[in-house]
Amino acid sequence: MRQVTIKRQFRGPPNSGNGGYVCGLLARAIRGPATVALRALIPLDIPLNLDATGNLARLTGADGTSIAEASAAEGALPEIPAPPSLEAAQAAGLRCPWIEKPFHPPCFTCSSLREDGDGLRVLPGQIEGAPAGHVACVWTPHAAFADADGLIPDEIVWAALDCPGSIAWIVKSGSGGGLLGTMTGEVLKRPHAGQDTIVMAWPIEQQGRKFTAGVALFDADGALMARGRQIWIARGAPKP
Repeated sequence: MRQVTIKRQFRGPPNSGNGGYVCGLLARAIRGPATVALRALIPLDIPLNLDATGNLARLTGADGTSIAEASAAEGALPEIPAPPSLEAAQAAGLRCPWIEKPFHPPCFTCSSLREDGDGLRVLPGQIEGAPAGHVACVWTPHAAFADADGLIPDEIVWAALDCPGSIAWIVKSGSGGGLLGTMTGEVLKRPHAGQDTIVMAWPIEQQGRKFTAGVALFDADGALMARGRQIWIARGAPKP
């Protein structure tokens, strides 16, 4: 067991850790694709216990409260639609509904108010000519997040894929905004700092208050670098 602290920089909602970032931290302990379930809001700036045994990992509070659990991937990862070109992804990003008025102003992933290098500024919008809710943008990872080899850690990649799944549903139907419940994913190739990549997300299915989305990361030529499936839990009753 070791202790980890989720710094306030890596928040999603104002007083909770970014779900994708925390999922990525736990997924590093899993061999192959991982499924991470978030059980509670993630405390900031206090030591938490991360216990990895075999192909399981648990994040708990000092009092033993379960915060997140990771295991080998449950179910197949989604089929990936063809990605847009880099130019089409850039154009889609200009359509992001959160550029002028962020959904979560402090969010590490999708806030347009966070400076580059402090937040990720992943702001996808509708892809022209694609089905409703298929969103994309260009993400160029900042050197502030790179390791000693100039590569972006897995937890930052998972964070970059967090909010786009929710944005896909909001763009499609106005529903789907809520809390990340589970995220299943894998990082096939980590991007370098300064490398242009394409983030894409799309809606898969809705069951009551549960919204399933697919997310993926590509290099500028369209080669797959990471992919995932998310379940988002809406806070209130879904629209008809």
